[in-house]
Amino acid sequence: MRPWANADGAIATVALAGIAAHLVMRLDGTASAHVPLVVVLAAGGVPLVARLAARALHGSFGSDFLAAVSIVAASLLREYLAGAIIVLMLSGGEALERYAVAQATTVLRALAARLPTRAHRRTADHLEDVAVDEVGVGEEIAVLPHEICPVDGVVIEGHGQMDESYLTGEPFLIAKGPGAEVVSGAVNGEMAIVIRATRVAAASRYAHIMRVMQAAEQRRPALRRLGDQLGAWYTPLALTIAAATWSLTGDPRRFLSVVVVATPCPLLIAIPVAIIGAISTAARRGIVIKDPAALEQLTLCRTMILDKTGTLTYGRPELTGEVYGPGFSRATVLPLLAALERYSRHPLAAPIVNAAARDGLPLPPIEWVREEAGAGLRGRVGGVNLLVTSRARAAGADLPPAPESGLECIVFIDDRLAACLRFDDVPRSESRRFIDHLSPRHGVTRVMIVSGDREAEVRRLAAAVAIAEVHAGTSPEEKLAIVRRETARVRTVFIGDGINDAPALTAATVGIAFGQHSDVTSEAARVVIADSSLAKVDELMHISYRLRAIALQSAVGGMVLSVAGMGFAAAGLMGPVAGAVAQEAIDVVAVLNALRTARVPRSLTDFEAA
Repeated sequence: MRPWANADGAIATVALAGIAAHLVMRLDGTASAHVPLVVVLAAGGVPLVARLAARALHGSFGSDFLAAVSIVAASLLREYLAGAIIVLMLSGGEALERYAVAQATTVLRALAARLPTRAHRRTADHLEDVAVDEVGVGEEIAVLPHEICPVDGVVIEGHGQMDESYLTGEPFLIAKGPGAEVVSGAVNGEMAIVIRATRVAAASRYAHIMRVMQAAEQRRPALRRLGDQLGAWYTPLALTIAAATWSLTGDPRRFLSVVVVATPCPLLIAIPVAIIGAISTAARRGIVIKDPAALEQLTLCRTMILDKTGTLTYGRPELTGEVYGPGFSRATVLPLLAALERYSRHPLAAPIVNAAARDGLPLPPIEWVREEAGAGLRGRVGGVNLLVTSRARAAGADLPPAPESGLECIVFIDDRLAACLRFDDVPRSESRRFIDHLSPRHGVTRVMIVSGDREAEVRRLAAAVAIAEVHAGTSPEEKLAIVRRETARVRTVFIGDGINDAPALTAATVGIAFGQHSDVTSEAARVVIADSSLAKVDELMHISYRLRAIALQSAVGGMVLSVAGMGFAAAGLMGPVAGAVAQEAIDVVAVLNALRTARVPRSLTDFEAA
């Protein structure tokens, strides 16, 4: 956070109090009525001008540079009231800007907090907790149920499952047994396992992702604000008019009158007010805006890059393919299988039970059930014996060809092949319609999927939602490179929901995180959508369009009125204080218009989401 970040609210308060004290003392006829204004200029004007001068020395002349000129000129010409009013307007605008969005913690802190700092090292007769940094290559580490794996390694004892979606993006739990590799950061399942460390913590996969994230943070694109874009031409114009007036009339007070009435308060106040209204509207729709500049820039983005799992899909497996053996059918197999799967924690159990429930199939009684890690699920249901296992465990059976994507399970009933069931992460119901409307409605000219999933899986999804450009099997580093390359060409939007998406979210012009399942992803993104829905992305885009339109109306309209006021001031028809009051009147009009962003229109989406 900037060192002066908390000071602007205090300066605005001092300025308001000083102006009020001056007016009271002036009405009483006090000779020293100017003293509160001098205090305002000394306590508030000096630090503001010093800050803006420092920016100017670095070549940054924003919309507030003109306000600094006004404060200096008012002080030199002893027009203290006009100077104090400018201090109030400038500090008030800065305070409003920071009020719009609270500062978030950094991505790197969230990454570091996720990784365990302790590991369970196994010795000859017991487990001892040691710092992760003390774990050496070859040492044995126990990973307990639901713990995050602290280092890269190979399983030497136990069978279980691990969630590696933070790295690969695939929503499925991966079976782990002796000889299987595990990566740091993966979440262990229900069973404890023992691994042999193959890398020290500093060389682990998770540490490497942290280094990639750190590099991405340092190169996060700086977004140019709307106020600065408008101020880039307005400030030189106003200073030129003021200087020409002074040169032609020889009256420095007219110079001050021009710069005071020219102070771009519609940029300094109306735009932050519009942003606050838009952020409030978004928050009521379950959209958290962490960076106001992203809201301003979203309408200008021409490339949309999407992760697959949890973004274009629901991020959970569904039953999508069924092949039944001779003498078996869905009606005979699915009720038996669903009755058994109710007692399993396997990720494929829920879609089987849900499929039977959707069909309204009655479930027969179960006599016994047993599940062995790595071996499958066994039980006796409705008078028959069932075995649910993997293709590898069903070697020798006459199985149909393996699916190119997704997962499958093999079902035996009384030792006969009954069914081969396929499971895929299915597209969201709105994915195709959302993609189809991006170009005609939002001017998005390029859409691509960048995913860590397998090629066949990603291309199947891409065909279903009509996206032609696909980058599959990508690591976080490769995602980052793709997004950075595209962002160097045009403004980009990246949408993702996993830790593996964090570097890419940081590198895009606007990074949008789905859900709040990962602190890391939420911190990396400029926008967080709590309810994972592409319809919410569409609402966000419409909020952005509306913000930009209303902000431009307020800013440009206010500047047009200010230019008219400059004419009166140049002609000697308006003094410095009258100019400051006139500027305040212009501000009121601009702010009232800007407040329209807080009103939620009847509809914020223009495609059918369901």
